[in-house]
This record gives sequence, C-alpha cells and structure tokens, in this order.
Amino acid sequence: KLLDFGLATMTSTANDDATGQTLAGAILGTAAYMSPEQAQGKQLDERSDIFSFGAVLYEMLSGKRAFAGDSMVDVLSAVVRDDPAPIESPAAVIVKRCLAKQPAQRFQSMAELKTALENVLTRKPAERQPSIAVLPFANMSGDKDNEYFSDGLSEEIINALAQIPGLKVAARTSAFAFRGKDHDIRRIAESLDVRTVLEGSVRRSGGRIRVTAQLINAADGYHLWSKRYDRELEDVFAVQDEIAAAIAGALEVKLAAAPERYQPNLQAWETYHKGQHQFLKHTPEGLARARDYFEQAIRLDPKFALAQSGVGYCILTTAFMGHAPAREVMPMVRDAEQKALEINPSLPEAHATLGIVAALHDYDWKEAERRFGIAMASDPVPVAVRMEYGSRYLFFGGRVHEAVAEFRRVLQEDPLNFLVRYWLAEGLWATGRDEEALAEWDRALKWEDLFAVRNSVTMCHASNGRYGEALVSAEKALSIAPPEDKIAPALLAGLLKRSGSDPARVQGLLDKLENGRIYGTAIGFVLVHLLCDEVDLAADWLTKSIEERYPSTLFFAQ
Repeated sequence: KLLDFGLATMTSTANDDATGQTLAGAILGTAAYMSPEQAQGKQLDERSDIFSFGAVLYEMLSGKRAFAGDSMVDVLSAVVRDDPAPIESPAAVIVKRCLAKQPAQRFQSMAELKTALENVLTRKPAERQPSIAVLPFANMSGDKDNEYFSDGLSEEIINALAQIPGLKVAARTSAFAFRGKDHDIRRIAESLDVRTVLEGSVRRSGGRIRVTAQLINAADGYHLWSKRYDRELEDVFAVQDEIAAAIAGALEVKLAAAPERYQPNLQAWETYHKGQHQFLKHTPEGLARARDYFEQAIRLDPKFALAQSGVGYCILTTAFMGHAPAREVMPMVRDAEQKALEINPSLPEAHATLGIVAALHDYDWKEAERRFGIAMASDPVPVAVRMEYGSRYLFFGGRVHEAVAEFRRVLQEDPLNFLVRYWLAEGLWATGRDEEALAEWDRALKWEDLFAVRNSVTMCHASNGRYGEALVSAEKALSIAPPEDKIAPALLAGLLKRSGSDPARVQGLLDKLENGRIYGTAIGFVLVHLLCDEVDLAADWLTKSIEERYPSTLFFAQ
C-alpha cells in the first residue's frame, strides 16, 4: 500500500516539487529494505523480516544502504540480483547471512539471529581474548587401564578452568578428539579456535603420582608455563587446583571464587571416572559397566550426587538405545535423579534428565520446561546439559529454530563434537535446509562413521526423491548398525519394497523387525510404510509407538 501511494504521488507531483522528492526518496528507501521474495510478489514468512532487518543493520554499520539505485526498478533489481559491498564489522558475517537471496540460506528465526548477535556482543577480540584447550594428559603408567585416571585429571582441570570468567575453554569432546594423533599444536589451536594449549602427562606408581603440565602459546610454540608435581595420590585434587591457578596467572585472568564443588573421597572419584571412561565408549557393554561403576562410587561416597545422577542417565540411555522399555525404566530414572537432587538440589545434570523424562515419557511439557529452566540457569551451563536442552526439549518439542541456535552455541565451545554436528544437521533438515544438513552430516562422518548419521542421510535423500543415493546410504548404515537398531533395516526394507526389487530380502528384513525385541519395532514400521507412501498404516504404527512411550518417537514426528 505504501508503494502504491508513493508511486501515485510521484506520478502526480512535479519533478521539482520538494514534497514529491521527499516522498520519492522515502519510497526508494522502503524498497531497499524489501526481501527478494517480497520484491517479486512471492510468499513471505519470518525470514523475509530477517532480510529486512539485515538491510537495516547493514546501513547502521556502514552508513550506506545495502541496495541503492536511481529508480524503483534499479533498487528492486539490486535487491533481487546484487550482493551488497562487504563491510568491516564483527557482525559482517551475520549481516551477510541475513541478506542471503534464498530464504533457506538465512537465519531461520529471530531466536537464531538473536543468539548470533549476542555471541558477537559478548565475544572479545580474538587477539585479546584468553582461550585454552586442555588436551588429554598422556598416561605414562605403562598400564592402559589407568587411562581413566589421566583422562579424569584432564577433565577436572577443564571443569575448573570453565569457572574462570572471561576465559574460553574448549570442551572435553573436542579437546580429546586429538588423542593419539600427531598434530601440530598450531593446527590443534586453529581447529579449536584457541590461543593456548595445555598438555601434560601422568605417571602413577603405587600411592604416588607424577604430573607434568605445560602451557603452550600456539602462535609461536613457546611455553608460557610448565611445572612438574610429585605428590601423594591423595593430593590429586590439590594438583588440579594448582594447575588451574597457574594457568590463570599465566593468561592474566582473574581466578574468581568458584562455586563450591563437592569433593568426593579419592576412591569414589576414581571409580566415577572409570564409569565416565566406559560410558563414553557408546556401546551397550560400556553403558552397563558405567552404571556399575557409578553405583560403586555411590556406595563409596553416598553424598556423591554426580555419580547418583550418572546412574539415572545410564538407565535413560538404555531406553534410547532400545535395550529396555521406557515404561519399565523411566520410574527408575526418576528415582535415581530425585536421589541426586536430595543430595544437591541444584544439580543441573539431574534436572535436565528429569526434564527429558517429563517431555518424552510423561508428555508433560510444563514440567519439562520447569526442569530445563533450572538446569539452564547454572553458570556455566554444562555442555552436555545444553545439548540435552537443544535436542530432547527444543527439537523434540517442535521448537526447531531455537534448537538450531543452541546447537550452534554448543559448537562454539565444542567445535569437533560430531554428535552436536549430527543434531545441528537434524535441525537444518527439519527446517527445510537439506543441503546444509547433508554438509553437516558429512562433517560428522569424517570424525566417526555412525550408523545414526547414515540413517539420517538415507531419510534425507529419500525425502527428496533421490532413492538411488538413499539405497547406497541405507546399505552402509545396515552394515555398521548394532543388532538392536530398528531404523537401518526398516529404511532398507522400505526402499527395496518401494522399488519392487529383491522381495526375499525385503521379507527377511521385515522378519528381523518382527522377530526382534518388540520394544521399538513400531517406529521401524512407521518408516517402512512412509517410504512406500502408505500413510494410514504409518499413522497406525506411529500411534503404537506413542503408546509404548518409545523415547525417539517425537524425533521421527518432526
């Protein structure tokens, strides 16, 4: 309407009339803030407003319009066709993404855009911001079984450093990605976007330990600080604190008074880290051993809330992996986490796990919101908690744009975490950005060939009608999937059935679904029927999956 009014005014007003010139300028300015789809009369959505916001932000930062011209036609042509001149600003990348010609290439929500702007505002210039990655300390004890101890020491140092305001600390998963790899310190620092790297070693002999640590300036390879600690084993906690304090001094950051952390007895601490070591193997056997170790740690120190919460999370994971029905194990998860909160009422890990139970088993989203609200109020928010918030709450709850923003935030701390890449790709796919999703899945596969990633790649190709590529991906997924996985055989069966080829193999795959454990089978048949365009049958099986409270049901409902 404004454009119509302006054009009419311009037509009826003399060229030298000041009013007409003012209105003409206003109309041209309005056109400069239009999105390409608006200029072409296409359908609009929130992403059109994001383009307009980007045009305003460009002008604020540069002092000139992103799209200019002597006439309405010139301006609108520039909006549709031309890229604005580059600008010098910390927010330049954000502006460029806002002004992408295709809506799918922009920020997909104001929440995602807001997060990106907040990150720019809070980020110190790279040359001044202190930052560090703690590599896994080398186990020099001659016994590989002692690796949990050196890993535990490294992880505790990471946790201590994360409490220091203004210090960027690479998360454990990314820092540990370089274990056993002969990489130059400069390349490691560049991959993790840090300026300094801490490396060291641990030798344990009887009741004594020798810890060596050196802080390295990645730019030139020189040591900023190094020290050797020869101590009794019981002094391991003091060594952690001393190293954190020494690093703070070397980087000239203030070592603030950290929140009180419960310090378990040494034996419970060791047992807990044995459990962590097993859990991170991501295997059924490792999961079972991890739970055993966490339970042992609780017996050794009944006030060890983090170990108690670990028990609950192990049980929860058995449901996600399809090893145990949710209806049977979720009450056990709830009981374990409530016991953890009786010890430490503010433990973020326990509140996050209870939030997952509320959302994916009870379908009680108000309680899930309350639990995650408490968990996300911790400072700093543990990376694992932020991941659960983004994936199990925001994504599963249909708030996918917000989930994508959280995954991007996690990647700032944990850039090499392939699971975060996986979830980011899922979010991009769910918002229609398929090519970006495939690129992120590809990055994740370069770190580890996960069957879950292959399954998602298969579904993405199939949803776009690329059934040949989907079939290749499905075969790869099935070749590496564990026996309990229902998705890989279901996807391959659906694709083969759709094509009408190899009916004997199709039947064999369907028999595998039916003859396996009943729990989790329903979601497999949802996929089979969807791939064959049998929507009513897929809906029937989806209802069964919801009724059995299969935790990943809402994932496939996105």
